[in-house]
Parts: sequence; structure tokens; C-alpha cells
Amino acid sequence: MINEATLAESIRRLRQGERATLAQAMTLVESRHSRHQALSTQLLDAIMPYCGNALRLGVTGTPGAGKSTFLEAFGMLLIRDGLKVAVIAVDPSSPVTGGSILGDKTRMNDLARAETAFIRPVPSSGHLGGASQRARELMLLCEAAGYDVVIVETVGVGQSETEVARMVDCFISLQIAGGGDDLQGIKKGLMEVADLIVINKDDGDNHTNVAIARHMYESALHILRRKYDEWQPRVLTCSALEKRGIDEIWHAIIDFKTALTASGRLQQVRQQQSVE
Repeated sequence: MINEATLAESIRRLRQGERATLAQAMTLVESRHSRHQALSTQLLDAIMPYCGNALRLGVTGTPGAGKSTFLEAFGMLLIRDGLKVAVIAVDPSSPVTGGSILGDKTRMNDLARAETAFIRPVPSSGHLGGASQRARELMLLCEAAGYDVVIVETVGVGQSETEVARMVDCFISLQIAGGGDDLQGIKKGLMEVADLIVINKDDGDNHTNVAIARHMYESALHILRRKYDEWQPRVLTCSALEKRGIDEIWHAIIDFKTALTASGRLQQVRQQQSVE
């Protein structure tokens, strides 16, 4: 554990991207011990000048949407492009001792083993607010450690979508196609904050259902007020299992970042994140 005597050296090691030190720093930030909280404040203050360079992504989706498979395929694509990837997995239904999100980490085997990736579960025992604050702090630690893309993942329940959307640059809603009544499975509030809607499991005999769902989502998005004037939210499809369509999603994210950067909107978004 990081202590007062080792803080400066730990910051140096963190800045060098040492994963063991990053894990120790996260454990410190997550601690509720008063002495640890005071030290974590010093740590976070010290790393702030080195934060803000990563692309911050939010990924949410209902259970069964295939988030783990998607994040594995997406993360490995970024790694092959030479990027360092961190995943902070928040699960508002997960108990302190583990829960489903810890199982998710074991399902992202290749990503978990990659030297340029880091996965950290954040169980919240049903209280998303505290977990969201911790996720913000863990995201800053990842940025200070040199990660290029930081992904905050959560289950699409309760207020989790809006909480995550407010801490990231680009918010992605992962969905699956049903029997034609897909819009019943996605709330208006989620439609209003999503920058990309990705329909996963476009494979096997599911292509027709996916095509119908895509049309329904696109139609709904066009009648909703845009989140940003610079960006019309897109609906994309993929098969994370077959690793198809993943690169198109990355290209859409780059298009989103380019559009918001050119207008100055992304800087405004970051300033608002700092205030909150």
C-alpha cells in the first residue's frame, strides 16, 4: 500500500505506467480509511497536471447485450493500433465482494492479459453515486499512467447512464435486437444522452432483426433534440463475437471527437466534467 513515505516514488512509478503501482493507487483511492483518504487527496492533486490527454468513453448496456465480448474485441483492436486501454467497470448491482462485473473481467481474457491494457472492477453495492465518484478518480489515475483510451463500463439500469455520460467524452449504448419491439427496451433518457447506439449480435440468423432495430433507432433519434448541434447520433451494428463492425465503431468515435474538437465543444465538455 502507498504511504506518506513512498508517495513521491509511487507517483513517479505511476507516471511511468507501472501497472502494479496503478493498482496500488486505485486501492488507496477506494479506501474509506480517513488516513488513506487524506493521502489519496494528495495523490490526486499531484497527478492532475498529467491528466486529460486520454479519450474518455462510456459504454452501457442491459445484461445480455454482450458488453464483455464487445469490450474485449474493441479493446484488442485499439491495442493493435498501438494504444493503451483501461477499462473501469462499474456495476450498481454488484456486492462489495464481487458480483457479476468481476466475472466480466475473467471473460475478457485476452484484454486482461495484454500488457498495454488495464481492467479494474468497481463494485458499488447498489449505490451508484459513490461508485461514480470513484470511477472518475480511477479514470484520472489511468490518464496519469499514460493510457490513451479510458472506458467506463456500467449496466444500463437506474441513473447509471446519465452518471456515466457526464464523466466521459463519448457515450455508447450497447443494445441487442429483439422481436421488433426494440424501442421498449431503451429509455428516452438514454436515447437523449447516447452519442452512438451500437446493436450487437448482428450474426447468425439475427441479421433481419438487427436491420429492423437499426431503422427504429435511427427514426427515433431523428425526432429527438440533438445533444450537440455538431453531432447527429449514429446507429451502428456489429458482431463482437465474430469481431465484425468493430473498426467502424472506432472510426465513428474518431469522427465524433473530430467534430466536437473542431467546434470547441469538447473543451467545454471537459470543463464541465472538471466542475462536476
